[in-house]
Amino acid sequence: MNPQRAFHDRFTQLFDRGRTFVTVTIVDAHGSVPQDAGNKMIVTEQGLDWGTVGGGRLEAKAIDEAVRMLGEKQQRYFVDWSLKADVGMTCGGRVKIYFEQIHLTPWSIAIFGAGHVAQSVARLLITLPCKIVCYDPRRDWLDKLPKEVIAIEAAEPVAFVDGLLDETYVLCMTRGHQSDFPVLQRIFSSRRKFPFVGVIGSQAKAAVLRKELLASGVAEDTIQFHCPVGLDLGSNHPGEIAISIVAQLLKVRDDPK
Repeated sequence: MNPQRAFHDRFTQLFDRGRTFVTVTIVDAHGSVPQDAGNKMIVTEQGLDWGTVGGGRLEAKAIDEAVRMLGEKQQRYFVDWSLKADVGMTCGGRVKIYFEQIHLTPWSIAIFGAGHVAQSVARLLITLPCKIVCYDPRRDWLDKLPKEVIAIEAAEPVAFVDGLLDETYVLCMTRGHQSDFPVLQRIFSSRRKFPFVGVIGSQAKAAVLRKELLASGVAEDTIQFHCPVGLDLGSNHPGEIAISIVAQLLKVRDDPK
């Protein structure tokens, strides 16, 4: 099979399976080198998945760099290596290699509830590079969401909590306390640690939720959520609340500390 076609096929397979990986490409080569410019390989967290950039020490070093990138979430990386000085090979050649991490898990946001504020939040989020899923039992409200949002009609939205990815940002914006509580109880009782859990409501609502979560047997150290959700700005207009919520999501995403 043509190498470029084989690379494309494997790339597509990993992409379709939702994997994150690094493509490694020799973009320039001079002197005595094990592979010419244009050769590629694909590296996952488990190591070499496909292809080669020459084997031996060069390939081992390139694989190590790619795995490091995956651990540090680095997007792109370019190296100019002397095979003798940088890699420890006796060859006198030089290679330039381009590493690119393919992020297959976009910024994932789950919205429980499709009411007025959720509608405004969704319309802001679709302008950003993220994947949005909204769960609500009301088909008529789901139909009002932008087409870019994955709308799931669910009589019991709590049933979808276990299927969320660990990196999902969760917004609990259902019709009220009684429908918010089961979602939060499931999150915290299972000890899931999502990067963000936000609940629409007041400080009084937050206090009631905490009290009821504790009474239901949820461990106190697991109960961590933002309520009221959103930064302290704007009025109570749904559009302005939505801006404050999306701003907070961005703040946590870009500075999780």
